[in-house]
Order: sequence, then structure tokens, then C-alpha cells
Amino acid sequence: MIEIKNINKTFGDRHVVKDVSFKFLPGQTNLIIGESGCGKTTILKLMVGLHQLDSGEILYDGKDFPRLNADEQQNISTKIGMLFQGGALFDSQTLEENVRFPLDMFTRLSKEDKMDRVNFCLQRVKLEGKNYLYPSELSGGMKKRAALARAIANNPEYLFCDEPNSGLDPKTSIVIDDLIKDITEEYNITTIVVTHDMNSVLEIGENIMFVHKGENWWTGNKDQVLSSTNNEFKDFVFASKFMRTVVDKQNK
Repeated sequence: MIEIKNINKTFGDRHVVKDVSFKFLPGQTNLIIGESGCGKTTILKLMVGLHQLDSGEILYDGKDFPRLNADEQQNISTKIGMLFQGGALFDSQTLEENVRFPLDMFTRLSKEDKMDRVNFCLQRVKLEGKNYLYPSELSGGMKKRAALARAIANNPEYLFCDEPNSGLDPKTSIVIDDLIKDITEEYNITTIVVTHDMNSVLEIGENIMFVHKGENWWTGNKDQVLSSTNNEFKDFVFASKFMRTVVDKQNK
């Protein structure tokens, strides 16, 4: 489990994250949602150490990550998988080399064991046999699946996904959502997904934090979304054409 307690972050005179607390549960898809610029991506970057915390606590199974020494932080970092918004694959490397990268960096596995793990991860995201393709030869959805294979290569305990459906068509987005949810449940990973995709919220949102102007403004799950009486949350939810269609169908 990861818990954030009263975390704060400022950039100059901008107070971007304001006293935010939340528990991210293992084996569940934990979503951070909100409008662009609300602070959700900053929260994710604070949690993985890409930004320095001003105050508060970020607890990985009870250990306060920002206050650990370098070796202790590195030990936790090796347990983190990261799916970046654009995939962030290395263009000059094949899929096999991309997925093997964290194994080369953080493990002492034999070459044979690394290849077994690479092939397993590619198979798990339905890219078996694509080892020698380069990112330029892949569709957008295949790139995201390849990036997910790399993110899980090192058997992470914690998986962070930054806008995993960005730039994807609705059908491909469902494939990515299903993969994230299945992998989370199968390996009991603590998964954190930053998204503004309302289809993802309703399909895989098991534990949701809505961030509004840098604050934790609403928490709940996908079954509580439509019944929320929080005005700012409702404005965010029903700004989506998809959500208006969902509600119209329910009311007929």
C-alpha cells in the first residue's frame, strides 16, 4: 500500500498541491482524476521522487520515501514500474531491448532468464513474436502495450500510469484499461493511474481521488460517480460528452 499524508508542493508562488491525503490500495486500480493543471500529475511525480516534496509524508508500506537515505530509496525505486504518457520507448532499440532495459539496469539475472521474462511480458500484453520490431513500426496502441510490458518487466509492487489512454481510439483504450486492471489483480500490484478519461473511470475506477485546484476534493469508486452530490466533481464528470450519453441512456 502507498499512503500520502498532507503533502504540499509549490512552484514559486504557485501552491500546486495543497495538503493532499489518500490511500492507494494493493490489488486495485487507484485513479487520480481531475482537470488539466489541477495537480494530479504533480502528485504522481512527487510519489516517485521526480519532484521534491515541500511537506507531508509519502509512505510505501509504512516507509516515508522522501526521508529515506539514497540506498533505501533505490530499493523502493526498483519495485516501481512506470508507464509514461507517451510510452517513452527508446526509438533506437527493438521491443525486446526496450523491455529488457529495466532487467539490465536493476537485476543480475542470467541472459536466458532475462529473455524468458521479456518473452513472458510481451506475451502478457499480446505482443508475442514482435521482439525485433522497432517503435517506429508500431501503432499507437502497440506502443502503449510495449511500454506496459517494460513497466512490468521487473515484477513491480507499484505501477504508475500517466494518462495511459492519451492519443488512443476508444477501442484501443479499452484494451489498455483491461490489461492494466488484469495485471493489477493478477499480481496484487498497487496501481496508480492518472487520467481524465471518463470511460476509464467507469470501467476500472476501484479507488478514485478527484483533485480540484490542488486539493483532494472527492473520493469514491466507479459505482459512486453518478450519485455524487459534489458540485465541482459533477461539473468535471458531466463535461464529458461520453458521460452525458451514459446518463441519457440511463434516464430513458
